[in-house]
Amino acid sequence: MQKLILDTNVLVSALIASSIPAKILYEVVLTRKVETCLSDEVFAEYVEVLNRDKFATFTNFKIRAEVVLNKLREISTFYQTDRNVEVLADTSDNKFLELAAISSADYLTTGNTLDFTITEFEYTRILTPREYWDNYAPKQ
Repeated sequence: MQKLILDTNVLVSALIASSIPAKILYEVVLTRKVETCLSDEVFAEYVEVLNRDKFATFTNFKIRAEVVLNKLREISTFYQTDRNVEVLADTSDNKFLELAAISSADYLTTGNTLDFTITEFEYTRILTPREYWDNYAPKQ
């Protein structure tokens, strides 16, 4: 089974609009067509970002975010990161590469192409949501 890491911005986009990130979240991740990889650090970022007041302006955002976070906590495989990675300029994003390294994830999908300037890290391909959906997402 494919292993996938979602950057926080993919979750935000999925909860705001019917879009490729929403398809990835609802048709691939939450239906367990992939193994979703998480660490405590990444999950903590999800919780912090999804609870920001600025997202409360979107209809039912907080309720949907809570449901998604609970489901992700239930279905994801949690990994304990055991090394520090210092590759990305935005050091707060390195936690995703640390997770990629320990989980041997197949893909990390992110809309943050400014900070994720690399296309691969160890065994993990780093793709935009569109690249992942069009070329690698399990369908059916």
